[in-house]
Amino acid sequence: MSPVIGDPGPAVRPEAAGEDAERIGVGMVGYAFMGRVHSQAWRSAAAFFDLPLRPVMAALSGRDAARVTAAAAKLGWAAVETDWKDLVHRDDVQLVDVCTPGDSHAEIAIAALEAGRHVLCEKPLANTVAEAEAMAEAAGRARARGVRSMVGFNYRRVPALAYARELVRAGRLGQIRHVRAQYLQDWIVDPAFPLVWRLRRERAGSGALGDIGAHIVDAAQYVTDDLLAGVSAITETFVRERPLPEGTGRGEVTVDDAALFIGRFRGGALASFEATRFAAGRKNALRLEVNGSLGSLAFDFESMNELWFHDHAGDAAEAGFRRILVTEPGHPYAGAWWPPGHALGYEHTFTHQAADLLQAVAAGADPLPSFADGLQVQRVLAAVEESAANESRWTPVPG
Repeated sequence: MSPVIGDPGPAVRPEAAGEDAERIGVGMVGYAFMGRVHSQAWRSAAAFFDLPLRPVMAALSGRDAARVTAAAAKLGWAAVETDWKDLVHRDDVQLVDVCTPGDSHAEIAIAALEAGRHVLCEKPLANTVAEAEAMAEAAGRARARGVRSMVGFNYRRVPALAYARELVRAGRLGQIRHVRAQYLQDWIVDPAFPLVWRLRRERAGSGALGDIGAHIVDAAQYVTDDLLAGVSAITETFVRERPLPEGTGRGEVTVDDAALFIGRFRGGALASFEATRFAAGRKNALRLEVNGSLGSLAFDFESMNELWFHDHAGDAAEAGFRRILVTEPGHPYAGAWWPPGHALGYEHTFTHQAADLLQAVAAGADPLPSFADGLQVQRVLAAVEESAANESRWTPVPG
């Protein structure tokens, strides 16, 4: 079997799920960037992982009838709904995948859980701590009825990061002392780039902080198996007005363009985080370095199949980082795919996510990261914003 979520052990080469596997109907809300990549995951999960449940792409929901119909035909969905409430209550939908902007996550996810549907919700879990708390509470009530939920931090499913977690948990790095995390993009460097929804607080909640900063917070906590205890932060908006997408004037950018913060983990490690969409030349550089008493590891998503590892116990004359190509059958997830040395890509992380969720649902287990985990990340983001608004004052992260 492929590894289960939260503990991605060595994967083996599984056969595709059999035609006699029990079906589970998936309904997805949203069909833009995240909708496309999630669709690819639902199409491919059963083809590469030996799953106890075979996902059936039952229905796709979007407000524009023409566009959602065209998207369903292109992406492989059997039916369409123009009201997500109708999708949630369809008899052929047992799992709801939420791929909308953050302002609608809470309403859709809570309604789906109350209707007895399992839920996968994109990150960040919500736009506010209050919304995330309501979602976590709804997930707790649903869990008692056997209904499962998961937040979609897909970078946990990069084989190299999952293997990095294994090295940390095995004690190969010793006591963790430093964590450095960056997420660098450049897609809004041009001040003529339009005021899309990701640049509006009422839709996105925050800017680079929630969009990409949430990912490095989760990745750092996941790899180190530890949680942030407090932060000190600054944020900045470099371009404060942008052209409206409709071409009818200009509008105010109401989110951060960049967020930088330092932090301390509960275990004592010191950390630094940087999230920006203004790093000219960096397309999707999610970077993580962890230094411990016995060694270090380093990762960059722009070389996502590689993990760099330093064993400090070695001969100093030959010491240094060595490159591990994380494509061997014994590496997390990799055995489900191609022969060693044949690289994986961004889309595979979502397939791993779908496979792990289906395995957990079939086993009656709680998938990870849970809505409670998503709430914890939301509390970190809120602490960052609070600190930045108060002259970088040290701000604890509520436990």
